[in-house]
Amino acid sequence: MKSDANPMQRAHQSPRCTAHSKRSGFLCKNPAVRGWRVCRMHGAGGGQPSGNKHPSWKHGLRSMEWAKMHKKINKFVREMQRKN
Repeated sequence: MKSDANPMQRAHQSPRCTAHSKRSGFLCKNPAVRGWRVCRMHGAGGGQPSGNKHPSWKHGLRSMEWAKMHKKINKFVREMQRKN
């Protein structure tokens, strides 16, 4: 079949999303986003930025950076207590 005969032929031949439905187990039938293996409904394009660039960032008290620092401080305190 000629590509001029059916203008939707390129759309029908485009790569498909590789995500599976939890309920039925079937593949998603949506076209995949260019450069991704999944469609826009299944996570192509990433998401929100993390950290203080996120739109709902408040103060950072429960951020991952603060949690890492807190673990280091706790580890240091435990080591100091063992030495004494």
